[in-house]
This record gives sequence, structure tokens and C-alpha cells, in this order.
Amino acid sequence: MATLTTSSKRPYHIIVFGATGFTGQFVVEEVARTCNEGPGGTLQWAVAGRNRDRLEKTLVQAADALRKPELKCVEVIVVDVAEPESLAIMCKQGIIVLNCVGPYRFYGEPVVKACIENGAHCIDICGEPQFLEGIQLKYHSKAQENDVYIIGSCGFDSVPADMGILYTQVHFKGTLTAVESFLTINTGPEGGCGHDATWQSAIFGFADSASLKRIRRKFGHKPLPAVGARIKKRGALFFSKEIEQYAIPFMGSDPSVVRRTQRYMHEEHKHSPVQYMAYVGIGGLFSVLKTLFAGVVFWFMVKFSLGRGLLTEFPEFFSFGLFSKTGPTRKQMDGTSFCLRFMGEGYTTGQDPSQGKPNATISTEITGPEPGYITTPITMVQAAITLLNEHHCLPNKI
Repeated sequence: MATLTTSSKRPYHIIVFGATGFTGQFVVEEVARTCNEGPGGTLQWAVAGRNRDRLEKTLVQAADALRKPELKCVEVIVVDVAEPESLAIMCKQGIIVLNCVGPYRFYGEPVVKACIENGAHCIDICGEPQFLEGIQLKYHSKAQENDVYIIGSCGFDSVPADMGILYTQVHFKGTLTAVESFLTINTGPEGGCGHDATWQSAIFGFADSASLKRIRRKFGHKPLPAVGARIKKRGALFFSKEIEQYAIPFMGSDPSVVRRTQRYMHEEHKHSPVQYMAYVGIGGLFSVLKTLFAGVVFWFMVKFSLGRGLLTEFPEFFSFGLFSKTGPTRKQMDGTSFCLRFMGEGYTTGQDPSQGKPNATISTEITGPEPGYITTPITMVQAAITLLNEHHCLPNKI
């Protein structure tokens, strides 16, 4: 089996860029846990960021948390996303760069550009459709020419959704035509929240939502065929019998990523595309009232520079505690879990999807630990391990 190996000129399998950030520190810990899963049972890696002292402190914290004193000896690379030369030096040393520096709309493109120009694969955990699709539009041909993979959304956005749809397709006995997903997040007695960086991504993503339509028009894609009965779009707020609570449309990158995969599978492998809608549970009536009020305030304020500034400065106040500048504590993370339920329908083998309503259903679930800072590092690092160990299995065209 062909694997990607290091050399004297490119000594690291993985470089964690943004290792001192809130998510980056947990990615560092996850890389340390999986060192024996690299090519030949080893993994050569380094951490990168702007401040050497903070990078070394992150390694010490990881060493103490995991009881692995050898982590203090992991190599440190000083890199500033605003300095192209330092990015180039970093990218020349690694096979894969795990980019944890967000929001990606502000800091992601220079990293992608440096990776392509210097032959390093790039994996990120972006949940921003404008960035993901814009980068594909601008850099796909250049990346293909240089045999470089730029793989976005390798965190909770959007590995569980994409893999869940594919898993459901494989296990459906017939032609799966439509799937709805329902996300629920459960917190323990300590509660839970997200970090400020995710909040900022949401603020500027919604403020610039019009650009996504412009980007999609530039692709010139023909609409995917709707096989079987058309999926019914739910309202902006509804009570879901599937998860027994109120739900709203999921605003992350899951629909964008799933559509891209379905398009690839249809155009390159002639698979029947699945129609997809994503929703997230928000709880009972009190949560509904809180969400409606916060939503109205949010939609109004993101339209103006002053409003965006206030949202950015006071995330905990305007999100009703859902986001904070400090992020969740480890106790909060340990007590949090998620369930992503897929409800699919289609036509059994031998049944013509063009005739009548679907005659079969399927339900699958993905459950896991806290999504943002436990599941996301796991999926990001496993994406890198897969790329290293199974490079020969990756598509040449997407």
C-alpha cells in the first residue's frame, strides 16, 4: 500500500498551523494521541504559529494533559499568516498542513495559496460556504496541476453529515432519493458553549451571504436531477416529531459539502443523487422564544458595521451564552455530546423512482462527543492520517 513519506527536505508528515488557538490546542493533543497511526506506525510532526513562547507553552500543556513529556520536544515553526515568505518556508517542510487559523474568510486563502505553490496538502475545519466554494472556484485547477489536495470542512462541519449520507446510501436496499438530517446537542450539568472564532465566522458569513450566490453562478453547474418525489422543505421554525423538539434549518456548511459530494458521485460515477435538507434542534418553547429574539437582533445587526463590531465584541451577551471569548471548559466539553439522525426515503430494488411515491424508509444515527473541540480534532486528524496512508485511494478529479 502506497503511503506518503517524509524526506530530508520535507521532514514532517503533519504541521499543525494555528496550534495556539482554541481549537488548535486540541488538534495538537489529538495528533499526539495518534502518532502510532502514521505511515509505518510513526508520525513526524511539528506545530506552527506566530509566537514561539506560546507554541512551546501549548506543547507543555499537551504533555501534561496526556502525560507524554516527549511532546515538549516537538519541533516549533514560527509562521505569520500575513508573511508569505514564512508560510512558504512552513509549507516546504510538511506533507500536510492542518490549518486551524480562522475565520477562514480572513486568514485562509494565503495558507491555501502557499500550500499549492510549495507542494503541501492542506486540510481545514472551515464551516464557511463562501470560503469553501470560493477557494474551489479560484484554486482547483492550480491545485490539480501541482498534485495538491485542498480538503475543507474536515471537522464536525461537515464529516458526519457527508459520511452519514454516504453510509445511508450504501445500506439502503434500492434507490435512496431524499434524506433529512436532524442534529441535537446535549449538554451536561456544567452547560456548554462555543468559542468566539465560530461566532465571528457566523457574523461575517451572514453579512456576506449575497456573495455565495455570485460564486455559485460562476461555477455554471446544471442543477442535479431530482430523482423520485421532490423533498419537501420545512419552515424556518417547526416542531420535529423525529427529535421531539422545535427545529430550524442548519446554517453551516453541511448542505454545501453534501451537494458537492453528490454532484461528484453523480457526474463521475453515475450514482443517483440524493436530495438533502439539514436541520438542528433548539429545544422547547422557552428556547424558541430566545432563539427568535436573538435571531432578529442578529439579522439586524450583521447588516451594519457598527452592529458587527458590537456582536464581535460581546459574543456572550448577544448569543445568550451560546458563545464566549474563552470557549467551553474541559468539564463542559466532557459533558457534551451530539446525535445526528438521518431520515431517508426511496424506492426498493426493482421499483421505478419515476412512478409513484417512495415506498421505503431508512433511519441512521451518528453519535459522538462534544462536536466543536473533541469531535472536530478527531475528524481533522483522521482525515490527515487517511491522506497519508491511503493517498492512492483519493480521486484524481473532483
